[in-house]
Amino acid sequence: MQYICLIYSQEGGPDDPEVMKRYGALVQELREAGKMVGGERLQPSTAATTVRIRNGETLTTDGPFAETKEVLGGYFVLECENLDEALAYAERIPAAEHGSVEVRPIAPVPARV
Repeated sequence: MQYICLIYSQEGGPDDPEVMKRYGALVQELREAGKMVGGERLQPSTAATTVRIRNGETLTTDGPFAETKEVLGGYFVLECENLDEALAYAERIPAAEHGSVEVRPIAPVPARV
């Protein structure tokens, strides 16, 4: 089953070289174990555009949907046997120490007939 690990942390902090090394080591381990399906670091929330449709009208807003101290900064998509395995990997994501990592099963899109 696939799980997404959504990485939330405070935006704008410096990139600590030691933390970046830990991310690199985790990514290498996940790839070698065949667990990493995908994952990327995201551009800052200031680069985001939010889309809403209200009363048939498309509205766009610069920035994220809500104001918050923690923003979505990246994600991992993992192929794991179960939630326990996904949680074990999520707790090793460095941002869990100062932000949070949301782990959620991915619901497969049914094939169209």
